[in-house]
Amino acid sequence: MELLTRLTQCSAVSGNEEHIVSIIKDEIRDYVDETYTDNLGNLIAHKKGDGKRLLFAAHTDEIGIMANYIDDCGYIRFACVGKVNLYAALYQRVRFSSDVYGVVCCDAKHDIKNGLKTKDMYIDIGASSKEEALSLVSPGDTASFCGDFRISGDKIISKALDNRAGVYSLVQAIKRINYNSFDLYFVFSSQKELGLRGVKPAVYNINPDIAISVDVTDTGDTPNCEVNDIKLGSGVAVKIMDKSVITHKGLRNAICQIAKDSGIDYQYEIITFRDNDAGAMQTIRGGAVTGALSVPVRYIHTPCETAQISDINACISLICEICKKDFILV
Repeated sequence: MELLTRLTQCSAVSGNEEHIVSIIKDEIRDYVDETYTDNLGNLIAHKKGDGKRLLFAAHTDEIGIMANYIDDCGYIRFACVGKVNLYAALYQRVRFSSDVYGVVCCDAKHDIKNGLKTKDMYIDIGASSKEEALSLVSPGDTASFCGDFRISGDKIISKALDNRAGVYSLVQAIKRINYNSFDLYFVFSSQKELGLRGVKPAVYNINPDIAISVDVTDTGDTPNCEVNDIKLGSGVAVKIMDKSVITHKGLRNAICQIAKDSGIDYQYEIITFRDNDAGAMQTIRGGAVTGALSVPVRYIHTPCETAQISDINACISLICEICKKDFILV
């Protein structure tokens, strides 16, 4: 879990993924034939093979905030980067890339029962003037939410499990794959939280035959949540549909058969909200045969996202098994 701790605790707000890309590159360099980055900040790794081009993608970025105005008293107004839940953000700590910490607050006279908007909120970094604040933070600087990595029994609680759980799964799989019947590409994509941006040029340039996204998904196992059949501890989720994609039936059938044959716990994912890099991969160029694997996570886009270790391990194992098989899509 040391690697997953480092991955979750580094800051990589959309458009600022350099730090996590450096960590991933150092981890996988001895297990692939080449790595390179493109103009959007995607890290691409290639493990050569003689078969069809199979691409896996896991996005590296996380939601966050961006300073956009500093008032005379040193309070920082901000814009959201990605889909930030303002109620979940209220009175949470944030860390700017300059290693300055602050607290997300709302105007004292604002009644949050009437709703929250960013215009009613600010960040307090302890500065007493605009000049002092500007010596620490500049407009355009981004901050990630703070959420320590903790293991509680068989569960992990941390910020940024969306999508460091997917990144971790892909990195660990890369290290374990010692035979592949495919020509393998691994894309650690940028700016997913801003609209699936990074994966598009990467997939366009690689032009894979088969593309599989590795991400997280919401669970349906907490009180009064959005109804779905996904549970912590029931294995990796094989996506059928979300609001951005309906996966290729033949591919997901093949993936499920591989899981069954390998004794890997899996469940089906059908949700009508959230999007996924698979939605972009499916429509680039002539369209790849597209699927998606998801790690179930509770409380997505909060500083206390929660996952189960066995589900992450199931995801890693399934990726490895997929790479071994010369399967036929029906």
